[in-house]
Amino acid sequence: MNISTFSSEFLPKSCLVKANEMKLVNLSSSSSSLSSRLIPMATSTTSLIPKKDISNSIDHSISTMTTIFGHSDISSNTTNKLATMWREIQGSRNWENLVNPLDSLLQEEIIRYGEFVVACYNAFDIDPNSKRYLNCKYGKNSMLDEVGLGKSGYQITKYIYATTNINNVLSIGQNCSSSSSGRWIGYVAISSDEETKRLGRRDVLIAFRGTITNPEWIANLMSTLSPARLDPNDPRPEVKVEAGFLSLYTSNEGEKFGLRSCREQLLSEVWRVINVYKDEEMSITIGGHSMGSALALLLAYDVAELGLNKISESNDIPVTVFSFGGPRVGNSPFKERCEELGVKVLRIVNANDPITKLPGFFLNENFRVLGGKYEVPWSCSCYAHVGVEILLDFFNMQDPTCVHDLGTYLNLLKSHHHKSLQVQRDQEDIDFFNIAKEFFLSMLYNGEMLPSIW
Repeated sequence: MNISTFSSEFLPKSCLVKANEMKLVNLSSSSSSLSSRLIPMATSTTSLIPKKDISNSIDHSISTMTTIFGHSDISSNTTNKLATMWREIQGSRNWENLVNPLDSLLQEEIIRYGEFVVACYNAFDIDPNSKRYLNCKYGKNSMLDEVGLGKSGYQITKYIYATTNINNVLSIGQNCSSSSSGRWIGYVAISSDEETKRLGRRDVLIAFRGTITNPEWIANLMSTLSPARLDPNDPRPEVKVEAGFLSLYTSNEGEKFGLRSCREQLLSEVWRVINVYKDEEMSITIGGHSMGSALALLLAYDVAELGLNKISESNDIPVTVFSFGGPRVGNSPFKERCEELGVKVLRIVNANDPITKLPGFFLNENFRVLGGKYEVPWSCSCYAHVGVEILLDFFNMQDPTCVHDLGTYLNLLKSHHHKSLQVQRDQEDIDFFNIAKEFFLSMLYNGEMLPSIW
């Protein structure tokens, strides 16, 4: 396959499942002293969810993520079960009867893939005095060991770098005109033979971090929709995605530095790995937080649209996205095309997280149809979430940034066993705009480098 033909195209589309009855679930406090609610749903939230403070402030700095999240204990009695029902866990039935209430095996897999995303933050070098500044601290062979995932059963095969075509960004301690603007964004890993036996298939894992650098921030703020056009043989101009995410995914550095686009790096590695293991049962699992979840969805759509996951006419490799605190990525035709292609997306979302409401806070999937019948003329300009949603509800007035913190997301899931969940109703409204205001002010207050919120 000639990957070079993909270098100058655009973005993906989405997948949607009709909403189940919404239920508020109380998570009783554990040793972490967290008070929250878990609300499993299918697809996007259409009503405001009550807020509840987290009693103790959570340290969500990147440097302490490993301490906060040790490995999830996956009991041996679930091993055989995972090997036999992995397709359902990966979303083959759109997680029907698995999210409401949350299935224990799915809960463990969400946490497991979330930890691979946490590893991106733990391994990212943010020390301006380091030679590896804004790159990975460790080599591929040792990275998972260094971040506490040495026994995960995966081996990293490739590091992924991303850049933007934005030339007038505020540089971070470097002269953009004299140095590469490519930043380490994530990695590709493959399950070992032993882990493959436990999982029931060979798993190709791709993990992405969220926004940390200023160029990424600027790219995130480019909220205009652009045609994806990722398949050169069928451009599908109606399928549009957010321009900033598209830029991060498709931009390269040109001849001066020679860094290929994030897209080219990913597609070539996925294609290589698939050909190595094409005689085995396989899955492609993509995890990301915030901006990283947008890249994860773009990659999932891209792989499916180009048919890289199609081994034969009757054998498609499942493509699944585990999205943590992810924004909207594309318009309604994008979502619908993802559905047609069989891309599965499980979105883990905090009801009070402003990032999950963007872009398209006003023009979104909830405003496409008037009176339940008539589609508005501007429906193709409406953003739409993709996939099935599991909704958390937490907020801390003393630390507003916790609403988007990946650490908090996973800690809540780890701190409570599914059997302790009890259904309850709560009519209290949330003041979302005040939460969003406090969140953004706290993120922008005092800091030379904008923190990771996308």
